[in-house]
Amino acid sequence: MRGPHNIWRLIRTGATLERTGAMGVVLDAFEAPRAVRILAHTLGKPFQWLGYKGNPEMPPATRALTALGPAYIKFGQVLSTRPDVVGGDLAQQLRVLQDKLPPFSRDAAMAEVERELGQSVDELFTEFSEPIAAASIAQVHRARLADTGQDVAVKVLRPGIERAFRRDIDAFYFAARIIELFAPGARRLRPMDVITHFDGVVQGELDLRLESAAASEFAANTGDDEGFRLPPILWNHSARRVMTLGWADGIALGDNDALDAAGIDRAVLAQRVLQLFLKHALRDGYFHADMHQGNLKVATNGDLIAYDFGIMGHIDEYTRRVYAEILFGFIQRDYKRIAEVHFEAGYVPADRDVDEFARALRAVGEPIFGMDATRISMGRLLSYLFEVTERFGMETRTELILLQRTMVVVEGVSRSLDPHMNIWEVAKPVVGDYIKQSIGPRAMLSDLLKTARVMSRFGPRLPGLVESALIAQTHDSAQRPNNGPSPVIAGLLGLGLGVAATVAAVVLLG
Repeated sequence: MRGPHNIWRLIRTGATLERTGAMGVVLDAFEAPRAVRILAHTLGKPFQWLGYKGNPEMPPATRALTALGPAYIKFGQVLSTRPDVVGGDLAQQLRVLQDKLPPFSRDAAMAEVERELGQSVDELFTEFSEPIAAASIAQVHRARLADTGQDVAVKVLRPGIERAFRRDIDAFYFAARIIELFAPGARRLRPMDVITHFDGVVQGELDLRLESAAASEFAANTGDDEGFRLPPILWNHSARRVMTLGWADGIALGDNDALDAAGIDRAVLAQRVLQLFLKHALRDGYFHADMHQGNLKVATNGDLIAYDFGIMGHIDEYTRRVYAEILFGFIQRDYKRIAEVHFEAGYVPADRDVDEFARALRAVGEPIFGMDATRISMGRLLSYLFEVTERFGMETRTELILLQRTMVVVEGVSRSLDPHMNIWEVAKPVVGDYIKQSIGPRAMLSDLLKTARVMSRFGPRLPGLVESALIAQTHDSAQRPNNGPSPVIAGLLGLGLGVAATVAAVVLLG
């Protein structure tokens, strides 16, 4: 319940921020006005002794959030995907926030498994290890199935974690409401929307059935991708608080010495990481949004193995086409076309000047292309692009912010494998292939066929809809001048022409 009882929790939070030196960092990130800064420090300093000390070796922001506990750690991780809210510097600090906590006991984990799956651990598994990894929400055990002998990883939620997160999220909502009421200048950051987004992310991670579903969908999309695999989900051994998946043996992606010793070509592997990410984002519109080294392994044959599907990104088909055209425009250095795409998509208000926008885009692209090829970064390019589009009135698009953040992480992973990698050369074939398939005559035919399928489902209702529209048009025409067909009639005519065009295309190309 959100209310004054959360004040104590917020006092403890403010005291920790002040004690760790994070208060100033946070206020700078949010560009807080002078009055808010004075108020924050005035309220925080007297209670500083109540704050958690944290690890002095960490940067202030990560030190404070780590000391405050699981919900704050997860909140910091989510904020690292929103540089539009916290600024680029703080987002960069939060990306290294380690989601690691002391494990809970093996006995407690086994009790959770038995409660969720309705069988004893001895019936399900012949082996069940001590925890091998522990994070803020769950921990992982290695086990062996009793019926097949298969090695598996069993992910178990922390006991009572739902209640603990609910309590802290209520405090976050309370703080966001106070900010909106007493700091009108901060409303542009939409604090309630930020907390609502965080709440949605956490609720998804607190139900492991949703993570299992995400992994299953991702596997279905990527099953034919060469050099990429995912551990299979074992649905019969999974539930809301337990997820079981096949064990993934491999070399940690961050261990370059081990990769070299195994004879893995790191340059090829670096290209694979980047190209697979772009394929998933452009082709499927569904991508792993947490592709750091800790969530990736390399099999002995060089295949990339991904796991931990708590954070996934989704982009609709239209946005993918727009994104690909923008990216390809930069690759071709066609700034006028990039500007036109923004206007056509409605990202930039129509009253702005397209030529002026194109010149601003040139100022973004040309300095990057002037760099040495090994220093070119698409993540940096997208970051600069968002700065320019914001000046021209483009509203923040959360899905593109997540894409840009993941692009930065993927670039970092690829460059850690091959520092001399040319990002543009590696990306060009993937983006180019997508452009060919999604833009042009073949794509137009595909769109028309989809329209025809939709029309066919409503076929039996079309005569009645047309009749009703014509009757309504007749009555309306008696009350107003005839300025052409109504929007309804025009829409129906347009759909009819679309269907006719589809049929004609099929006949001509068949």
